[in-house]
Amino acid sequence: MKNLYENTFQSVEDIKQEFETHSYICNTQIATCVYIAYNLQKPVMVEGPAGVGKTELAKTTADILGVPLVRLQCYEGLDESKALYEWKYGKQMLYTQLLKDKLSEILDGAVSLRQSMTKLQGYEDLFFSEDFLEARPLYRALQEEHGCVLLIDEIDKSDHEFEAFLLEILSEFQVSIPELGTLGAKIKPLVFLTSNDTREMSDALKRRCLHLHIGFPDEKLERKILNTRVPNLSETLRKEVVSFVQQVRNLDIKKVPSISETIDWAKTLLLLHAEHLERETVIETLNVFLKFEEDIDAVNEQVTTFIRKAKPYTE
Repeated sequence: MKNLYENTFQSVEDIKQEFETHSYICNTQIATCVYIAYNLQKPVMVEGPAGVGKTELAKTTADILGVPLVRLQCYEGLDESKALYEWKYGKQMLYTQLLKDKLSEILDGAVSLRQSMTKLQGYEDLFFSEDFLEARPLYRALQEEHGCVLLIDEIDKSDHEFEAFLLEILSEFQVSIPELGTLGAKIKPLVFLTSNDTREMSDALKRRCLHLHIGFPDEKLERKILNTRVPNLSETLRKEVVSFVQQVRNLDIKKVPSISETIDWAKTLLLLHAEHLERETVIETLNVFLKFEEDIDAVNEQVTTFIRKAKPYTE
């Protein structure tokens, strides 16, 4: 198995073609950022609304490079023990119980508490070795023999303290474990951090990363994405679906439909054997790509208009 950086991309266009082969349609901006990140071994901060393909970008990159994807899902309260490592205290206690009969042999000849402690300290490292360590995503990423793609997903949901903890890893790609010392990456991982812009990230973290914003695609690109992800959808319906969703995104609603929701809606219409957008079918399936009742009500009022505007694409 090749290591992560033995794969070479000759150009940005190579990356675009590789992504398309793996059913991920991207623009030149995205391909350029991945090209730079790979060759300079820089982390990428991918920002943008939910559902536009940020997580999928990391997954597809790992597939193309033929290396594992190690994912850390962030959330409020995430700390070092859940992200990096923790000790298997249950296993340590079990082994202590199993080996207690050996204590008399180990302590043989000790006549004071200090002498007993001195003898026991010679064995404490056995219980704080990798055999008793529960590796979490960040630790696993640093220990991958051939490298990996490390996805730190929804970093904006984590606390400022955890964000600060990441700085050491993203700066030196090493971690300090008191019982084991400083451990560096066997192969520096290719890192993607995603953010849904729920809070502003620190300047220190941003400085260590390339910036990439993925927004909603234009109609041409979205049709191409839909053609890749729902190939059995007719060209006529594909154009109508994309036109309708693009119009919905111009409304002032709580949750604008993302690319993933466009795909879900297209699959739903295919399942219902729809050939065109019809008012009744659209109304019955709005809940597939709209997530709030007030948004459904707002679009309901515009369904006829949006369908009529979508028709010129197919006439």
